Amino acid sequence: MPIALIYARSENYCIGRHGQLPWHLPDEFEHFNSTTRDAAIIMGRKTYEDHSCELADRFNIVITRQESYPLAKGVHRAGSLQSALGLAREAHDRVFIIGGAGFLRDALSMADTVYETVVHAKISGDTFVDAFDFEGWQTLRLVEHPRDEAHIYGFSIYKYQRSILLKTG
Repeated sequence: MPIALIYARSENYCIGRHGQLPWHLPDEFEHFNSTTRDAAIIMGRKTYEDHSCELADRFNIVITRQESYPLAKGVHRAGSLQSALGLAREAHDRVFIIGGAGFLRDALSMADTVYETVVHAKISGDTFVDAFDFEGWQTLRLVEHPRDEAHIYGFSIYKYQRSILLKTG
């Protein structure tokens, strides 16, 4: 089953502030929605707390070790990334890891594809993602979006596809 990561980060790798995204970019959010629709999405508890509801048209899985943690109707619980991936495999043929930073880092080695939005600003925050090394991955810039009336920052969206090297003998 293909595994993809999808996240947005600032130029200084900030992905959050006080448990929320530190920007409001409607077109970037639409990219997230259209890309992850009709797939399983896996997120940590803190990422879930940013919205605390089921994201429509997706199979929502929250990773938490708290058995009694309250989840919205339609949201599934898993105790680890591995159990979340198992649950996702039973439900869908596509899966996205959407956060937090630790799960993105842990899942990178399993990922076939990464969708990364780079917000063109240095943002102060309290949650940062690692600077992943995409050397050897195929890179495609999907979107170059300027700053405008609805978007306080410009942004670029990249798709990284893991290169498959065939060995010949």
